[in-house]
Amino acid sequence: MAEDEREKLERTQQKPPWLHAFAPLSDLDPISRAALSALQEMKFAKGKRLFAPGAHSSGFVLLLSGRIRVGLTAENGRRLVLYRVVPGETCIQTTLCLLGGLDYTAEGVAESELRLVIVPPALFQRLLRESPTFARFVFERFGARLSEMTRLIETIAFLRVDARLAAALIARAGERGAVVATHQELAEDIGAAREVVSRQLALFQRGGLVRLGRGRVAIANRRALVDFACVI
Repeated sequence: MAEDEREKLERTQQKPPWLHAFAPLSDLDPISRAALSALQEMKFAKGKRLFAPGAHSSGFVLLLSGRIRVGLTAENGRRLVLYRVVPGETCIQTTLCLLGGLDYTAEGVAESELRLVIVPPALFQRLLRESPTFARFVFERFGARLSEMTRLIETIAFLRVDARLAAALIARAGERGAVVATHQELAEDIGAAREVVSRQLALFQRGGLVRLGRGRVAIANRRALVDFACVI
């Protein structure tokens, strides 16, 4: 085998550095791996609008670092966060657009600096046809995200505002014990008006569940918040 042919084969069999972030793609066949290896990492600044309603998809996003917020804005200006995309996850809006030839119906915004790789539509379709590993990766994540969307609908339809807000506070606080977010951001998380969230936070504070600060909510009684979050 000629030296240049050997080097070409070795490059085909190697994984691009960014592919290590996606363990389910570790079993890609050499041809699919080579196609992805040719793609370059891209960077976007915090606040960058990645897509908007009515726009065409530029490709399938593989997020390496950062966080993307996907949401809807009503005619009256009210906003609802549908989901957030973090490394290892995929965007159901983008997948729907690519699978069905549809336009976006929601908006995607970078909540932090992003590093990502975009798989062009033609390559995405080819990999779906020719790579069982890639197809399984896409549809498993599509199913998981669809399940999340179903839970979101159930939450908005059946949970009271206090329960939804309590759950959002617990989720955002994590182990830190505090939430760094405005009342407007919390309202967008749970699909409620900012005024409603402000009133409910005031009630939580009056009951000793939280302590309010400027752009910050400290969790004072996590157990009580959990109890609220479980009320249907």
